[in-house]
Amino acid sequence: MRQKELRIALVCYGGISLAVYMHGVTKELWKLCCASRSFHAGEPVPSDCQGVYRRLLEHVQERHGLRLRVLTDIIAGASAGGINGVFLAQAIHSGRSIEPLTKLWLERADVDVLLDPSARPWSRFAKFWAAPLVWYVLTRPGNVISQSVAPETRAEVRTKLSRLIRSRWFEPPFGGLGFSHLLADALDAMGGGVQGEPLLPAGHPIDLFVTATDFKGHIETLRLHSPHLVEESEHRLSIGFRSQTPGHAGVDLADPLELVFAARATASFPGAFPPLQLHEIDMLGVERGRIWAGRREFLERIMPEHAYRGEAEGVSLIDGSVLVNAPFADAMAVLRDRPAQREVDRRFVYIDPKPDRIGGLRRDDPRLPGWFSVIFGSLSSIPREQPIRDNLDDLAHQSREMTRLRGIVAALRPEVEEAIDKHLGRTLFLDRPTPRRLAQWRHKAHKLVHRESGLAWRGYEEVKLAGLVDGLAGMVQQAAPELTLASHDALVHLFLGAIRDGTENDGLSQEERLIAFFRAHDLPFRIRRLRLLARGLTQDWEDDPEVSEEQRHAAREAVYRAMSLYFELEPLRGLGEDFAAVASRAFDDPAAVLAHIAQRRQLPATDLVVDAILASALAEMPAPLKRRVLLTYLGFPWFDAITLPLLRGEGLTEFDPVKVDRISPDDCNAIRTGGTHATLRGVEFYNFGAFFSRAYRENDYLWGRLHGAERMVDLIATALPPGSLLDPNEIQRFKREAFLAILDEEEDRLQADPGLVGALRDEVLRKMPA
Repeated sequence: MRQKELRIALVCYGGISLAVYMHGVTKELWKLCCASRSFHAGEPVPSDCQGVYRRLLEHVQERHGLRLRVLTDIIAGASAGGINGVFLAQAIHSGRSIEPLTKLWLERADVDVLLDPSARPWSRFAKFWAAPLVWYVLTRPGNVISQSVAPETRAEVRTKLSRLIRSRWFEPPFGGLGFSHLLADALDAMGGGVQGEPLLPAGHPIDLFVTATDFKGHIETLRLHSPHLVEESEHRLSIGFRSQTPGHAGVDLADPLELVFAARATASFPGAFPPLQLHEIDMLGVERGRIWAGRREFLERIMPEHAYRGEAEGVSLIDGSVLVNAPFADAMAVLRDRPAQREVDRRFVYIDPKPDRIGGLRRDDPRLPGWFSVIFGSLSSIPREQPIRDNLDDLAHQSREMTRLRGIVAALRPEVEEAIDKHLGRTLFLDRPTPRRLAQWRHKAHKLVHRESGLAWRGYEEVKLAGLVDGLAGMVQQAAPELTLASHDALVHLFLGAIRDGTENDGLSQEERLIAFFRAHDLPFRIRRLRLLARGLTQDWEDDPEVSEEQRHAAREAVYRAMSLYFELEPLRGLGEDFAAVASRAFDDPAAVLAHIAQRRQLPATDLVVDAILASALAEMPAPLKRRVLLTYLGFPWFDAITLPLLRGEGLTEFDPVKVDRISPDDCNAIRTGGTHATLRGVEFYNFGAFFSRAYRENDYLWGRLHGAERMVDLIATALPPGSLLDPNEIQRFKREAFLAILDEEEDRLQADPGLVGALRDEVLRKMPA
């Protein structure tokens, strides 16, 4: 059975009250991941919408021979989309249910709940002199309510908006600490709810990023030609979390106070909530009886400059969407270090509830925007970063480049195999491949390509050296923030000198020092070699009639098992707790730092274990597959010497090509066409609409689930290998089942508009008959 992982990197935009819609979408992604986990664990089929996804995965396996696993391992979010990201990441890592967040959005994401107690107009006489003015503004012909809110909800919105406007002036009306308590309540409810197993394999990394804006900023040093150094204020702040998935349920992604900090900071909408400062989370911890044990380490990680200068207490953080509303960059940055146990289909999925729209405004309206239009439009509707074209162009360019380089490897393969046959063929396929022989063949092949490549090999070595040293210097800078380096360029220069010059009495030439350095430190080369082998076993050789899928699967298992040994050596934490002290003395003794890294990683010793794994697997392979594997494994130095310089040292990864999928109302037409304005109500009142009406929140949440379900089915359908397609009628059947299951689940909960669920069920049955 062919096995494949559909890996999702999720990006959640900011969208004010449209966050309720995004929660509905992320809930379906969570349910799909739950269904995938239960499918692979052989658990009973759930009866809700998860059961539909489970049956779809079983259908793909039975009809198309593909055992698909769905994993969400990278999540990035801004503003209210960041809140959704925090809770989804916590659910995936801990195995807990995301249901408490539904309650938070539906019951408590309301202006009357969010109003700070000290800001409430407690009596009808509060600011009585302002009441006539407020009512005139909100009821006069052409007012903002009449322009942007549906008639049946205008009275409710006017009443709540009146209370909001008559609350305290010149201060944010919503309470920061109260908001933090709401978030903490939802996290606590997750902990007390249903417990399942984590939704990623044990040990698999999960990354979460949310954006915030440092209102006062901090100084960054820029290096120019003239003048040499200039200072610039930096206001972007990324709050990141990384963890290895635990082997059992109930383990938090991070300290709950840190998760609340991230969610509260990213959604501190300017003017509505006060900026977040540390004392608020400290107070939250005191009031809830929690000790923030890792406070100092957390601050040093997310705001190192402020922490080093002792200024972290005074930092004011506001909404992340002010500067970065579509946080692709952080998610893209962690792609290259993901482990792989089988074939991977990497997707970037981003949720955009209102693509290319300006909330509440019509483009064909000739009138100048009014006071409300300018204020709310500038804060809520105009993208803080222009469209994500640059990010998507980068991904597309990377994918095209990977495709071209795979073509180069395929073109080189006959010549490489001929060279190996010529120089190693007499003994290569006659003898049993023991670990010792495999190591000898590997070293002999390396010397051969070195000798035949001439000056090109020298350039290849320099590219490898530059990439390795840059990576090691970055690790030292991260481990020793007390060095206060604006960049790690000085460390790069220092390490290069130590590598080239060696010690006075080592008796080695510069070439011999380079070889010794690569043997001790070139971890990326080893991983690239196994990835090329895994790609061949997964994709390139699947049409070979001489090799069965079972034989390729057994070989893949061995390759991925070997690769996992190298992956374990990559993280900084593997260098030991004492590495920070060693790194802090890098300028005094750079050679000692390199020696410490080499001693902790023990790459030559790991090579022996890998040789044993591969030799054992080769002994069980039929001759045609054994030949392919050996020619690829031993021929890798030729391939790497050509492709690595073309890739500027980055190397081939498992994620080529990366595919991008969008989830938005405009992309989901199975039930109703017309996009955002035909389905969502939160777009009213400049994207604040759902905060003024529970009926609006219920509508948008339900449509989020329905649209999410539609796109989850699409994601699975497009993960099938070329030539294996789901029949359109099958796709429609599974979508219909998912829609009806969701409506059945939500019928008792969504009662603000009694006709909502029934009308949508009728619409589904009419549009998609059985």
